Amino acid sequence: MWMGIDLGTQSVRALLADDEGTVVGSGSAPLTGRRAGPVHEQSPDDWWTATVTAVRAALAGGDRPRALAVCATSGTVVLADDRGRARSPAVMYDDGRAPGRGPGRARLLHRLYGPGLILHQADLITARLAGRPLPTDSSHALKTGYDPLGGAWTGPEEPGLPAVVRPGTVIGEVDRAAAGETGIPAGTPLVAGMTDGCAAQIASGSLTVGSWNSVLGTTLVLKGVTAEPPRDPDGVVYSHLSPDGHWLPGGASNVGAGALTAAFPGVDPAALDTLAAAHEPAGALAYPLTGRGERFPFAAPDATALLLGTPVSRADHWAALLQGVAFAERLCLDHLDLIGAPVDGPLTFTGGAVRSAYWTRLRAGILGRTVRVPEVSEPALGMAVLAALGAGAAPSLAAAAGRMVRPGRTVVPEHTDRFTEPYLALVAELERRGWLPSATAAHARARAERPDAS
Repeated sequence: MWMGIDLGTQSVRALLADDEGTVVGSGSAPLTGRRAGPVHEQSPDDWWTATVTAVRAALAGGDRPRALAVCATSGTVVLADDRGRARSPAVMYDDGRAPGRGPGRARLLHRLYGPGLILHQADLITARLAGRPLPTDSSHALKTGYDPLGGAWTGPEEPGLPAVVRPGTVIGEVDRAAAGETGIPAGTPLVAGMTDGCAAQIASGSLTVGSWNSVLGTTLVLKGVTAEPPRDPDGVVYSHLSPDGHWLPGGASNVGAGALTAAFPGVDPAALDTLAAAHEPAGALAYPLTGRGERFPFAAPDATALLLGTPVSRADHWAALLQGVAFAERLCLDHLDLIGAPVDGPLTFTGGAVRSAYWTRLRAGILGRTVRVPEVSEPALGMAVLAALGAGAAPSLAAAAGRMVRPGRTVVPEHTDRFTEPYLALVAELERRGWLPSATAAHARARAERPDAS
């Protein structure tokens, strides 16, 4: 039995899976935070309380894990004392008072609350489980300024930063006090985890070079596998180091299902999906940003949601949004191909959007790719897989995932050609507005003309 714990923005999820990936126990508990202008904070004590609740629910059936790993949001940090207990509120990943990457968040904590240890969200939980601070992993440390290629923190040395190990490394064990609170046996190994995005990728099984996982929820995240970290002159792609020694490049877009709920609050998505099928392609072109600015496949802080043309109906408008997200997804893959990342391997879809069978088929058609949708794809399962690797139950992460990730269903693309013209029209408009670099636009056009582009 292997346990994964996933700390998100809105909840903590714990999952217990056996050696073949069968989920034998799960639990969750909600989280809340405080938002005020640029400030977004949460209580680290709430993280621990929610973790205890979720873990106890996952263990209610009587099974116990042989090892566990923890994933969390990328870039969330907290100041702690020498015992690993929080001394400050947690500064969340999207807090606007410090830059999104680099040591700025650590400096913010020291400026506000004085000296102390800098812990990432996952580090706080492993510290509570072990009764002392433990090394962090290179994945959670990436946005705090750790360079996995050079194996060191970048820039001027910031006091209180933790030691860093590769994900999948055993870093400690559960102590008696935490065992009493959680029900996890004392002595259970703690395995260094990864960020929630990487955990979702592990749970998708996309772990061989050239494979990609597209996670579509409120926003869109693509993550893949390469032998070497790709160099992106536009800076929209960054890479995590895999426990297998491969690189996990990817990027996060601000398009996604959040734009649909904002445009159509309270509607029945399934009903509109059925009507949208009559509008392929839609009568309008959309780039459905969920807010101001775009991060991937291009960096444009002033970009805003785009709707060209006038939809003839609500169903046509809904179709334009569904197709617009898929066009952005295709543009992400075109940009990745431009910078030399292999994109011709297996492709998986995960995230909340896979609940829509129509949207899944539509995305496969616009991408021109056969797609696999795993049976279970939540980040907590990815951490259970990583725990199995760390405990020595598999020779590689890919082997562990191959045994524990269930393949699910396969979706074959249909009607691909009908979407080429509107896709290229959207590319041209993004370029005309100065948001999309000309090199990416030209490459998208060139790939659309190649029969083997998918």
